[in-house]
Amino acid sequence: MGKTKLIYYAGFKVGFLWVQLRCVECQRRMIISTAPSQSQRVFLSILFGMLTGLICALVFAWLVRSFVRYINKPPILKGPVVFSPKIPAKTLQSALIANDAQLLGSSRYYRTVLDNGLTVAVKRLEPFELQSKSLKRRIQQEVEVIASLRHRNLMSLRAYIRESNRFFLVYDYVPNGSLEDAMNKVRENQLQLSWEVRLRIAVGIVKGLEYLHFSCNPRILHRNLKPTNVMLDAEFEPRLADCGLAKILNLPVAPSSYGPPENCRYTDKSDVFSFGVILGVLLTGRYPTDPFFGDTSLGRWLQRLQEAGDSREALDKSILGEEIEEDEMLMAVKIAVVCLSDMPADRPSSDELVSMLTQLNSF
Repeated sequence: MGKTKLIYYAGFKVGFLWVQLRCVECQRRMIISTAPSQSQRVFLSILFGMLTGLICALVFAWLVRSFVRYINKPPILKGPVVFSPKIPAKTLQSALIANDAQLLGSSRYYRTVLDNGLTVAVKRLEPFELQSKSLKRRIQQEVEVIASLRHRNLMSLRAYIRESNRFFLVYDYVPNGSLEDAMNKVRENQLQLSWEVRLRIAVGIVKGLEYLHFSCNPRILHRNLKPTNVMLDAEFEPRLADCGLAKILNLPVAPSSYGPPENCRYTDKSDVFSFGVILGVLLTGRYPTDPFFGDTSLGRWLQRLQEAGDSREALDKSILGEEIEEDEMLMAVKIAVVCLSDMPADRPSSDELVSMLTQLNSF
């Protein structure tokens, strides 16, 4: 039996001992006075004694429970909170406050070099009010959950700093920026991304989602999946960024061209829809905001081409080549279309997508 249970048990014993004492007192009075006129008083005394004892026991137990909750609350940490031995806490804060950090493309991450030569990526969260201690404590607990996540296709949170109403999140540095930066270079003929690389990026993204959806307890939803939140390492292996930040900061899911159409509760199938848009971008080389689509959406355009048997027309011309690869890409178009279904129930889950995409190489 734990300490807390022993305290609760002692509280209830004190209360019920009081009840027993009151009952003994009432019995004594009944023996001394046997007059019929005294029976009502004796009954009321017994009832009063029982109620008093019960109330005392409940109040005592509530006080003990409140005290135990108070002493078990995690303290609100100040200054740098570091999860990696490679990062010196003493020099981290001064490095983050410095203004010489380099923005990593369109990702809103900054490249920062610490005094020990370690290069990190820093996410500066916009100022927001943190008036309540309970809110500060909840955000701290959620951030620590994110820091515990370890997967090849996730950005690893190594430290964070909270200063009044501002948060700095420190991640492993990835040299190739975001997927949006890479696709911009492809469109400007500054970079070549073969279908093999694009497929590897798609598989890595969905493996990251599978880890969040099925390996985390409780499950974590990304809520803001888009090319700017997919970072690429030196081998163009994708790492999902901003995982769960919308929940941590209690931010509503903002409508975007990568967001799902449903206005109901956000689910893992909502993340799958966002992945479907990204897969469409990898296949077509076009963003969903491209004026080319006019009044329609990327998903509906792909669906119409597929129904007409013209899916090949959707493919990025810079990756067309081998016949086997084209067959894989046409199958990937079908996967993108089903991910972009209007009804969440019609979309595959992230673990199903891992199987579907990894099998394309053997198609």
